[in-house]
Amino acid sequence: MIVWINGTHGAGKTTTSALVQPLIPDSRVFDAEKVGETLMDIKPSLPSMGNFQHWPPWRPLVVETARHVLDYVGGTLVVPMTVLVEQYWREISAGLARHAIPVRHFVLHADQDTLRRRIKGDTVLGPSAFRLHYLEPYAEAARTWLHAEAEVIDTTHLTPVQTAEQIAQAVKS
Repeated sequence: MIVWINGTHGAGKTTTSALVQPLIPDSRVFDAEKVGETLMDIKPSLPSMGNFQHWPPWRPLVVETARHVLDYVGGTLVVPMTVLVEQYWREISAGLARHAIPVRHFVLHADQDTLRRRIKGDTVLGPSAFRLHYLEPYAEAARTWLHAEAEVIDTTHLTPVQTAEQIAQAVKS
């Protein structure tokens, strides 16, 4: 099984994933961003597209990596990864379905002011124009398709622990 934790920057995906993992027996965190980082390391570089998710190999490589890891160790993969392009989500979820891998798709949501405040106050990554840039695409995806495709958890007034507990309880039920 895959527990996909989606949402924009500042929603709490990475923090929540680390807290969810010990709550779900036999689970591991798989950061699909590392697949993108591998593609970014290719020399000479792949064509510049502004985001590794736009490279066509990224999506099937995420699917195949997840499949191979699950074939190897079983259990559950917790995947903290923003996917805001509907076509990309369809490619990933269809690829996982072709391998009969069930997916629980969660979106961590917070209002725009809360997200902006979290990004600007991030003590690890610091304020980030890159992360702020994705607030409007997230809002558009949420309005048009994303919230209909997932279990939405509003994190505006939740702690990361409370968010993780909600996800783990939903997965176990």
